[in-house]
Amino acid sequence: MRNEAEVNRALKLYADTVRRICFMYLKNDADVEDVFQEVFLKYLLYPSSFESDAHEKAWLIRVSINACRDVLKSFFRKKVHSIEEIDVEPFYIQEQDKELLDAVLRLPPKYRNVIYLFYYEGYTAVEIAGILKKSENTVYTWLDRGRKELKKQLGGEWIGE
Repeated sequence: MRNEAEVNRALKLYADTVRRICFMYLKNDADVEDVFQEVFLKYLLYPSSFESDAHEKAWLIRVSINACRDVLKSFFRKKVHSIEEIDVEPFYIQEQDKELLDAVLRLPPKYRNVIYLFYYEGYTAVEIAGILKKSENTVYTWLDRGRKELKKQLGGEWIGE
């Protein structure tokens, strides 16, 4: 079990990343907060130490993705519908980024994940392959297809083309 200082440090460093990943999957603030708490509770109870900060961050990302998937396939989630569908937009999204984020969120999950990890979190394709437990070539393919889909959705040219 981790001490309070370790948990506070992890919250300070990784809370935003975990929330963003959860929001990409769940698109619902209440579910995001539930999974966020679950992820950091698992972190608190995780008995092993991490090799590095990068390993710690990758572990938190992997646990976040798995917890989100668990919520999405739960019986409750499949059978219960909200009374009204509210277009919830997290406070940290600036207006000029909204169109791009909306386009990223419309991507299929496999493309959305690699695009997010590559561009927003700064991971390399090799690191993403390790986090998602996929081959490096698969990650490169998904990045390419995700970029093409974003280009099609946004109707523009990539900088540098």
